[in-house]
Amino acid sequence: MNLFLPTAEELPIGHPVKVYYQESALIQDILLELYEVNPFEDFQKYFNIFNQLTTIEKRFSRKENQLFPYLEKYGWEGPSQGMWSFHDNLRDQIRLLKGYNTEKNISKITDNIPYLIEGIKRLLSIEDMKLFPKSMGLLSEDDWKEFYIGDEEIGWMLIEKPIPYPGAEEVAYVHPSDDFSKRDLSFSLDNTFHYDEGYMTPEQVNLLLRFLPVDITFVDENDKVIFYNRGDDRVFLRSKGIIGREVKFCHPPKSVDMVLRIVAEFKAGTKDVAEFWFNFKGRIIHIRYFAIRDNDKQYKGVIEMSQDITDIQKLEGQKRLLDWD
Repeated sequence: MNLFLPTAEELPIGHPVKVYYQESALIQDILLELYEVNPFEDFQKYFNIFNQLTTIEKRFSRKENQLFPYLEKYGWEGPSQGMWSFHDNLRDQIRLLKGYNTEKNISKITDNIPYLIEGIKRLLSIEDMKLFPKSMGLLSEDDWKEFYIGDEEIGWMLIEKPIPYPGAEEVAYVHPSDDFSKRDLSFSLDNTFHYDEGYMTPEQVNLLLRFLPVDITFVDENDKVIFYNRGDDRVFLRSKGIIGREVKFCHPPKSVDMVLRIVAEFKAGTKDVAEFWFNFKGRIIHIRYFAIRDNDKQYKGVIEMSQDITDIQKLEGQKRLLDWD
């Protein structure tokens, strides 16, 4: 265990791998405390330690969404499959124990905690022996410098947030919508536009909006309808004649006052969301209005979203397997 630790300790402060090892030390301390605590004698102490351990989800998510994509770029896809599955197994164990914690089923807790502890210790060992050493060999210094903003969005297990790498004076925050840095991507950027996260062609955007399972109507800051998506199963019919029309003329007279109040409150900044649900032709319809604002919080319009939730409301329990066969 910790064979790569001496190398990690020599890395500059804030380096993502150094931070992972700082978390590893914290995790090992938590596991030791969890191993030594007796839920029968002090359930609250056990419960607090367990909850601290569950923040390991942040570590899992950073690896899956930050580190693994870079490894894939260099042709190493194993962690995206094998280690991600390992994460999911540990998540299942944590979820199981959360249920036992709710029931205060001490017998089941003491039976299952050792499996979680050993599973996490095995994961840390694999990270130390293979994941981090090979990652250091594959990723460039420029790659590691790109991690901080994404890591910060997900979070760390550490009590104190790590300092930016390669140093606060060298890292300036760039909002995703303003980030036009050129990176090696596995797809062409021809005819694409850069959005908050990622790139799409106008055709792809149109297809995305068409196949969304919700009806969308976009009203701009001047109260004009400028867009609606044309799905095959729209809740409410729309036609081209609505484009350019004032929103107050696009609703039945009995609901116009309500719509205008929503728009007025959104413009004033006093509200951001309005929602309704009702029966319509034997189906349950959920309608939501969202205020759209730019980075300076200036009102830019409103999105109306309508969705048939009849079948969604009937869902019970869980469905975690594909039932196509």
